[in-house]
Amino acid sequence: MPKDVILTPEGLEKLKEELEHLSTEKRREVAERIKEAREFGDISENSEYDDAKNEQAMLESRILALEEKLRSAQVIDADEVSKDVVGIGSVVTIKDEKTEKSQTFTIVGSAEADMAEMKLSNESPVGRALIGHKKNDVVSVQVPKGPARKLKITKIEVGL
Repeated sequence: MPKDVILTPEGLEKLKEELEHLSTEKRREVAERIKEAREFGDISENSEYDDAKNEQAMLESRILALEEKLRSAQVIDADEVSKDVVGIGSVVTIKDEKTEKSQTFTIVGSAEADMAEMKLSNESPVGRALIGHKKNDVVSVQVPKGPARKLKITKIEVGL
């Protein structure tokens, strides 16, 4: 049984857009590459054909994975996100008690996690540690190297 994929409304839209793009434009591009490669002659020793067929297999695999994610998607409603307790959809500002540095993350499901956009998975060590805590709570997070970090929650907002 597939695991539920937790998404924000924005994440759901991104997955739908990617699926649409791959199912239409990208499929046409790959089909055209296969057609052109066939025109080179003998397909048994045609690296262009093999490459295009491999790309087609990867494309179809990604499309199936996206369809499965969308089928098992659980979309977070902004009305259900608390401003008092950290949960999926929360924008959390934390302060590292050792370094005094502050950072702000949006807690999202693992399908949307993207550190470049400061979107932290609810399944990551920090995300898991923050969920269920309130403003001014200090949480301890075990990091791969060194002692556990102490993070103080300084602000919680709704991020949807």
